[in-house]
Amino acid sequence: MEMRRVSEQARMAVQEILNAKQLQPGSVLVVGCSSSEIVGGTIGKNSSMQAAQAVYEGIAPLLAQQGICLAAQCCEHLNRALIVEKAVAERLGLEEVCVVPHPHAGGSWATTCWKNFEHPVAVEEIRAQAGLDIGGTLIGMHLKRVAVPVKLTGRKVGEAHVTAAYTRPKLIGGERARYTEED
Repeated sequence: MEMRRVSEQARMAVQEILNAKQLQPGSVLVVGCSSSEIVGGTIGKNSSMQAAQAVYEGIAPLLAQQGICLAAQCCEHLNRALIVEKAVAERLGLEEVCVVPHPHAGGSWATTCWKNFEHPVAVEEIRAQAGLDIGGTLIGMHLKRVAVPVKLTGRKVGEAHVTAAYTRPKLIGGERARYTEED
């Protein structure tokens, strides 16, 4: 598998999320990524640090340029904890937990982010404004309500299926409610 293609597919997916929803600087994008699925294997069985690094190289510069914070979801062996920069955890008031991911407990994606972040920490939960799920990693638990699906033109990164969403505030009220000042 050509990792340059994986990197470009991941970058394009994130760009489509950013095009669909204007995220403010400081917003959080949670990314779950099965490197196993990217290389055509089964989630949790064929971990690839090369695939995870390719995804990171595709999306991290784009997010940094936009001022968007990356939260990397770990695999189920770490209860889908997240790796974030310490400054993000402090700003959002997230409680740090003590664990260091590795390819077989946390996954190659979380491990790659841990190694590339300046001051990585693990946290148990977050409420992100947008998310990207590469390979069926089930990121929904880390998104704010209400999730709005983003229909991506490129539906794969490598061999992994990709889904994406951004969030919006809940619409409340009855028939007299207005949702913008222009209504």
